[in-house]
Amino acid sequence: MSKKMSLVIVGFGGMGSYHVQLIEGNKNIKVSGVYDIADDRQQVASKLGFKTYPSLEAVLQDSTVDAILIATPNDVHKEIAIKALEAGKHVVCEKPVTINSRDLLDIIDVAKKHDRVFMVHQNRRWDEDFVIVKDIYDRHKIGEVFHLESRVQGANGIPGDWRHLKAHGGGMVLDWGVHLLDQLLFMVKGKINSVTANLSFALGDEVDDGFISYITFENGVTAVIEVGTTNYVKLPRWYIKGTEGTALIQDWDLSGEMVTRNQSAEKSEPKPIRAGQGLTKTMAPPSESATIRHTIEKVKTTMPSFYDNFAAVINDKSEPIVKNEEVYRVLVLIEAIFKAAETGEVIKDFDVLNQPQTNR
Repeated sequence: MSKKMSLVIVGFGGMGSYHVQLIEGNKNIKVSGVYDIADDRQQVASKLGFKTYPSLEAVLQDSTVDAILIATPNDVHKEIAIKALEAGKHVVCEKPVTINSRDLLDIIDVAKKHDRVFMVHQNRRWDEDFVIVKDIYDRHKIGEVFHLESRVQGANGIPGDWRHLKAHGGGMVLDWGVHLLDQLLFMVKGKINSVTANLSFALGDEVDDGFISYITFENGVTAVIEVGTTNYVKLPRWYIKGTEGTALIQDWDLSGEMVTRNQSAEKSEPKPIRAGQGLTKTMAPPSESATIRHTIEKVKTTMPSFYDNFAAVINDKSEPIVKNEEVYRVLVLIEAIFKAAETGEVIKDFDVLNQPQTNR
């Protein structure tokens, strides 16, 4: 067996240290060192047994280092990535990979020039709740899905320090939106037709503390994507409507249900129910025999882990699960969301699906 690739983590905060757990036990990659501008984080890394470097330049000059992970604030991703690629290192970068789409194209050009692998850690493609929803969508478990709602909500405000600052790429569109939008585009393969959006500044920061975006696709699917940090009562993580049923997942604990039409039941006219000061048949529940209730069950993904795939792309020229053109498309969508929120307009004709921007 060939020797493991040596990877150095640049930025040893919460996400940087989390990658230690992700890589631990990997048969192809090992974390060999750490560099962080903060002395206390360097000390933590040293106590964990990692080699610590005095500078980024020292990392890049070390010929034993095969790859680096960038887990720094968003605004310095581009600079570090380009330096590492030019030094002959493969690169994994946390997301959002860059604050704007143009910067990502610059990084991709450098990666191609130096024949190095550059991949973005869009880790939430592996989330259990998303894997379940994608399975519902792909296998038409509730018929043809025509509408879905994806939300993450909490009441702790914007976490940390730099995430409050625009210059560092803070705000919830870039922090959590990049995850939910990546999941959406990874699942719904059609071209985006239009986008509208509203940003929340309820907490008084210079960046958004939440947002709501309504996205329509040419294939007829509509989606509501929402992130909130002032929600003391949360809405479900997922709500999905199809032609034959509805699915709901409350949270990452996977609580929820899927209800489908009972095809074998005899059709019966709904009975009116009292609704406030009136009666309704339209909103009356279907008869007990008309539907089938299903529990939410875990789905085993067939995708290799992110780092197994990263190693395979380097060693075997395998296809990356997270493609740079997909990451670029998400950034273009994020820019459309910012524009929609700023102008109050419906943004159209911006989607870069199947366009050759990343193949220059």
